[in-house]
Amino acid sequence: MMKKCFLLLTICILSASHALLAAGDPNQLFVDLRKKVTSVKDYVADVKMNIFVSFMKVPPMNGRLYFKSPDKVKLERNGGISILPKKTVNISLNNLIPSGSVTVLDAGTEMVNGTNTRILKVLPDNESADIILSKIWVDESRQLALRTETTTRENGTVKMELEYGKYAAQALPDKVTITMDVKDYKMPKSLAMDYDEANDAQLMERAKKAKDKKGRIQIRYLSYRINSGLSDAVFVEKKK
Repeated sequence: MMKKCFLLLTICILSASHALLAAGDPNQLFVDLRKKVTSVKDYVADVKMNIFVSFMKVPPMNGRLYFKSPDKVKLERNGGISILPKKTVNISLNNLIPSGSVTVLDAGTEMVNGTNTRILKVLPDNESADIILSKIWVDESRQLALRTETTTRENGTVKMELEYGKYAAQALPDKVTITMDVKDYKMPKSLAMDYDEANDAQLMERAKKAKDKKGRIQIRYLSYRINSGLSDAVFVEKKK
């Protein structure tokens, strides 16, 4: 009888240990994810972009997106150039994953587009950081963020859905859909069709009155050139 009890207890302990190992260490999962994302120091991508904002007409765009770690982004549109400074639109996953010292909490699991993900809640230890809280839905087997929800001081809450393909090994998506608050949204002038008809103040007023307070950006990445050593000069806005 004692042997049976001992055997049963051993099986229970081993089962519990296996469950803990299967769940993984949330801190290590975040470290591995961040390491993978930040391994890309720069890229140039051919993109197709659609921006949906209720108070402003923005045409679909084909162009080239430049990124350099940690936060330099430039969109070169066919027929024009737009600079997207760091405090306007966070269209890079790098900018939505907290850097530095953080506290990571395991928030359980959830299915995202047919994939079981582990949800991490990440809080920067630096209380003055722009990111207040980031929730990340991680595909553990591939170490990829399939969804993020980041609360920031500058741009409210930014949600991102990511789909991967050819460049999954570099944590670079084929498609990204970003949803954000638009009440304090700053859109680069050259992206809008109706800036000739409305100045900045009028657009901000429209944003405040808009029933739909969310803006959405959809980006399809057609190709990447990765870690080519982009110069900072690429991101300097040329004087007109």
